[in-house]
Amino acid sequence: MEGLQGKTVLVTGGASGIGQAAAARFLEEGCAVCVLDRSAEARGKLGSELPDLAGVIQADVSSFEQVQAAVAEAIERMGSLDVLINNAGISIRHDFLDITPEEWNDVLGVNLTGAFYVAQAAARHMVHRGSGVIINTASTGGSTGYPHYADYCASKGGLIALTQAMALELAPAVRVTAVSPGYVLTPMQRAEYSDEMLDAVNRKIPMGRHGRPEEVAGLFAFLASDDAGFASGHAYVMDGSETTGGLCSQWTHE
Repeated sequence: MEGLQGKTVLVTGGASGIGQAAAARFLEEGCAVCVLDRSAEARGKLGSELPDLAGVIQADVSSFEQVQAAVAEAIERMGSLDVLINNAGISIRHDFLDITPEEWNDVLGVNLTGAFYVAQAAARHMVHRGSGVIINTASTGGSTGYPHYADYCASKGGLIALTQAMALELAPAVRVTAVSPGYVLTPMQRAEYSDEMLDAVNRKIPMGRHGRPEEVAGLFAFLASDDAGFASGHAYVMDGSETTGGLCSQWTHE
């Protein structure tokens, strides 16, 4: 991608799934990359899988203090911060009537408040430098409701609105976009769905399958590059046509 060579990149939630694929892609593009993740187990595996990382930093994005320290550490390690992939997120599969206040706060705390904390810390640095790119990982659930994920959908809808507001305020120095994946086969998705549930979802996706983390990472790389220099203020959907056409999207391959 044009203009990525030598850029400095921070990926939150970068020790597994889409985040790990993003970290790997930016390394391939010749970037310096730091990963931020709260999972000690995932961080431990990452060092051997991506040995060229500039740093693997522990932080829970729902903690303001941890975020401030982690972003500062990433900037110190890399010397600057050109691109933020604001990807950390969690989900809990449960019925709306069963969501507890603690579960609601956990999901919103990571997916929306945490994204805000990281974006604000990164943006302060970028505005001071006069340039930067922030890409938030949203979801098709932020614009199309899904059953059993009311708190997750609410958090991602809020993140899309946050993206739009940030893009207006931070322009022209900082470009802000979001990526809204549909169903992507990640460890988080795999943990919540049985084989039968995954097959049922695949039959409803016109492309006939889940997305791959590497495909989403490719969209991140494009949006972060100079090739996308006029892209800002929007959420870009990658869902295999799942949400296209309303009822027509209930496609089957039987």
